[in-house]
Amino acid sequence: MGEVKVVATNRKARHDYHIQETYEAGIVLTGTEVKSIREGRLNLRDSFARIEGGEVFLYNMHVSPYSHGNRWNHEPTRTRKLLLKKEEIRKLVGKVQQEGWTLVPLRVYFSPRGHAKVELALARGKKLWDKRQAVARRDAQREAQRAAKERRLRP
Repeated sequence: MGEVKVVATNRKARHDYHIQETYEAGIVLTGTEVKSIREGRLNLRDSFARIEGGEVFLYNMHVSPYSHGNRWNHEPTRTRKLLLKKEEIRKLVGKVQQEGWTLVPLRVYFSPRGHAKVELALARGKKLWDKRQAVARRDAQREAQRAAKERRLRP
């Protein structure tokens, strides 16, 4: 089969949230949006998903207008519908109604068949001390790797 082509990632999401589960969802797009996304002109920062009336919608995903689009170009930050199975939506409704859980997009990619997909995460916001702890852990790990590398290089 083909290869998954990642267009955009939301790196800030893994920093700001504890990710519990991830889901793959299709996105309902217009023609100029698809062309713009293929050019990589997409930003996931500050975007989130919400469940309304048994359907999932993605908010604040910025897709720049298509460079060769005409007067029928799309609205950059319009609300976009996500395509999930009913069972997945039912499961998410129960989780999101609990305090503190939210739906955050992690990345947008094209499947091997050429369909635009979004990886949606069920996540809980990190507290400030959680973020500091993660940064401290990463720095300590980096320092340990650096020390091990120096020991290997010295004869």
